[in-house]
Amino acid sequence: MSELQRVASLTRTTDETDISIALDLDGSGMADINTGVPFFDHMLNAFARHGHFDLKVRAQGDLEVDAHHTVEDVGIVLGDAFDQALDARRGITRFADVCIPMDESLILAACDISGRGQLFYTVPLAQQMLGTYDTDLTKEFFIAFAAHAGVTLHVRELAGENAHHIVEAVFKATGRAMSQACAIDPRVVDAIPSTKGAL
Repeated sequence: MSELQRVASLTRTTDETDISIALDLDGSGMADINTGVPFFDHMLNAFARHGHFDLKVRAQGDLEVDAHHTVEDVGIVLGDAFDQALDARRGITRFADVCIPMDESLILAACDISGRGQLFYTVPLAQQMLGTYDTDLTKEFFIAFAAHAGVTLHVRELAGENAHHIVEAVFKATGRAMSQACAIDPRVVDAIPSTKGAL
């Protein structure tokens, strides 16, 4: 896969969900999202827009139960899409951190495209539901995303009161951090940014 075509298109079907995702790491932030969970659609749109990824998501899940399986499985497939689009990780910046404000909220996101997928998440929220979206699912989404993308991801709430602002800032900050970490560093040229020679 060439650096000029850092794209992925994946489908995952289980007894609980049917997910398809198309991703272009070097897009312009165009998003076409339909998961059946409106607030989650809004968050994925913010992730793509502020990360400058072109992202198409279609998800059908057992929403009659709740949104857990849908949100988590989108995280799985989106993580797999990043993993595929990044290929061998040649020339990438690898590390990035950003601090994003949204009104009273302030969120730090830091990532390392390390191959060691793990999430460290400290985002206290007082409000459980935003529309039909359970705010606990934000952590579940990013656990799945980090594990399948092979990314070490730290997310911290530095300030915040309004749950909508906090969660939206989490998605924006993570999108922007991933954008910077995925970016090609001209100083690295075609090398893998690791002393081990592999990620």
